[in-house]
Amino acid sequence: MLNCKYIILSFFFQSTIEMCFSQQAQVNTIQPPVHFRMQKVSTETYESVGVFDVDGDGQQDLVSGGFWYKGPEYIKRFPTRDVKRTGEYFDDFFTIPLDVNGDGRMDYISGGWFGGTIYWYENTGKYDENWPEHIIAQIGNLETARAWDVDGDGIVEIVPNNLEKTFRFYRLDLDAKGKGKGSFAEHKLFDTQGHGLGFGDVNNDGRSDFVLADGWLEAPKKPLAEPWKWHPEFHFDKASIPILVVDLNKDGHNDLIVGNGHGYGLYWYEQGQGGKWIKHDIDPNNAQFHTMAWADITGDNIPELLTGKRFRAHNDHDPGAYDDYGLYYYQWNGEAFSKQVINYGALGFAKGTGNFFTVTDLNADGRPDWIVAGKDGLCIFYNEGVNKF
Repeated sequence: MLNCKYIILSFFFQSTIEMCFSQQAQVNTIQPPVHFRMQKVSTETYESVGVFDVDGDGQQDLVSGGFWYKGPEYIKRFPTRDVKRTGEYFDDFFTIPLDVNGDGRMDYISGGWFGGTIYWYENTGKYDENWPEHIIAQIGNLETARAWDVDGDGIVEIVPNNLEKTFRFYRLDLDAKGKGKGSFAEHKLFDTQGHGLGFGDVNNDGRSDFVLADGWLEAPKKPLAEPWKWHPEFHFDKASIPILVVDLNKDGHNDLIVGNGHGYGLYWYEQGQGGKWIKHDIDPNNAQFHTMAWADITGDNIPELLTGKRFRAHNDHDPGAYDDYGLYYYQWNGEAFSKQVINYGALGFAKGTGNFFTVTDLNADGRPDWIVAGKDGLCIFYNEGVNKF
């Protein structure tokens, strides 16, 4: 593990306007660049990181791969598990915090492609030992998983992207007091899925739907008991996880933001009439936008698109694998995106994404920070706001 001094990154890159603006249109003001301070936490090559209070001391900790890192310094690390390794990959493709057994201590859920299994790891409070491992489901190769509240009860469900397998999610079994019982129920929704997964209200009926690579599933009034309606309206090639559901142009119809996880391109798809989707460029000339987030990091109450290139996603077998890489955010002005570069360059100078990152206010200063793992190590990017020189 590396414990480097903080590196002050001066992000002086000017916004690059991706599309022409109409002078007559009312648009949002583009904020000055956000400045980040980078802390290198570890050189471990896990591709996922979650954030939660592991030991109950009121401080946010990091959990990545086989270790957790104690906050707020993130210098000391403790074991969580022995992670299976296959070639350059660790079977650590997502890290989802959840109190699974209702004991008041936060556990976490993980798994990976090669093991084909979703596990939950039990936080026993014995922090010098590995955490007990429990199987949720053995489902075959899974690209990653995400946590969304499908049934609206305030507790997230676990939704795997399980390529060419049944599309399903896992709901935590609850006791009479609404606490986890340590087990999960499987809910199957559709017979297959491809590379890509999103969740949001596509048709503005007040219920969140699922977006897959080849269409979307319309949520019924009773999502656990009634069938979901399939709309095969598009096809996305190796789409990002997540696909974001956002009404960008404020026309009352939610649009989709989609990256190519194993090739070139980042786009948004405008929802038109009659199941038509209109493709718009965001950043077509960069590659491997495997994961992303939609969060307000500038403090103007308008979310930004946070993403970057997944470093060595397929170990140099993807289009653009040898291109320079980095982390970026994109500001939406009401009509178009402008790109801000957090870092960019060759190996040893830049930082890319892994499979699963976390955006949260790590140091309680009111600004969301970006915690990113990957085959190029684990880093924290502390958000220091705008106009800081």
